[in-house]
Amino acid sequence: MNICITGAAGQIAYSFIPLLLSGQVFKDVKINLRLLDIPALEQALKGLEMELEDSLFQNLQSVQSGSDPSILFKDADLVIFLGGYPMKQGMERKDLLQINANIFKQQGEILNQVANKNVKCLVIANPANTNCYILSKYAPNIPKQNFTCLTRLDQNRAYAQIAKQHNVDIQKIDKIIIWGNHSTTQYPGLEGATVDGQKVLLDQEQSKQFIHLIQNRGGAILKARNNSSVLSAAQAVKDHLSDWYFGSNKIVSMGVISDGQYGIQQGICSSFPIKCNGNFEYNIDQTFNIDEQGKLLIDLSIKELLEEINESGL
Repeated sequence: MNICITGAAGQIAYSFIPLLLSGQVFKDVKINLRLLDIPALEQALKGLEMELEDSLFQNLQSVQSGSDPSILFKDADLVIFLGGYPMKQGMERKDLLQINANIFKQQGEILNQVANKNVKCLVIANPANTNCYILSKYAPNIPKQNFTCLTRLDQNRAYAQIAKQHNVDIQKIDKIIIWGNHSTTQYPGLEGATVDGQKVLLDQEQSKQFIHLIQNRGGAILKARNNSSVLSAAQAVKDHLSDWYFGSNKIVSMGVISDGQYGIQQGICSSFPIKCNGNFEYNIDQTFNIDEQGKLLIDLSIKELLEEINESGL
């Protein structure tokens, strides 16, 4: 499998690549790995190449690195988009949106020209939903269902908190779903959630606290360690890709291009409940009954997402 990772000199890539090459994502699939980052980090990528060679990963068939996506996207089967422009002091949110929009517009156009026409894409770089939407817009030759963004980290956080509250094993938790935008407006829904087969029941105050905790978990980690989530993000990327490729018995959360399900505007990238069927095939599970409060929170998240798209200028 030809896999390109953008932002490959970054910390999430450094945590994720060992998971990828040790068989924790695609088991025994042989991987031709391409490492892409900005020109100023090409030397760092060479150092990473040397480390990968020295690690004797049996799944690594070949590795190359550089800063030219037209070379490293060529014939790619999977591209993992970790690279984006970070927020810097004095920047406005709109400035950041526009810079990243132009990055993903350019990458979408190149992907459209040189990648495998059935290439699969996973966007992690924030704003992930908007970046995924822009990427898909400028790669019209690639099927819309091949574009996804990461909301599995949010779902994993929600699973962890409910398991902790109920003092049960994670495996006993099911059907907590992340809806909408990967941001502090996301809606971690418990409408279908169960613990050991029994419906999760929270009172109004408990529900409010749970939603706030999950929406702000990334910020809490940033404050605690003076750095963003890295290890848990890498683990969530692994979970997303493994379930997408092999299929999953559980409903999972993924950002995908909407076809209008649950009244969410067609064409945008929203997080939904997803049934992964294997071989990178999935469908949106449409059996969830969202209560009125949940619908309101989803609408607020989608409103923010549409504002991001508008502010991106594309």
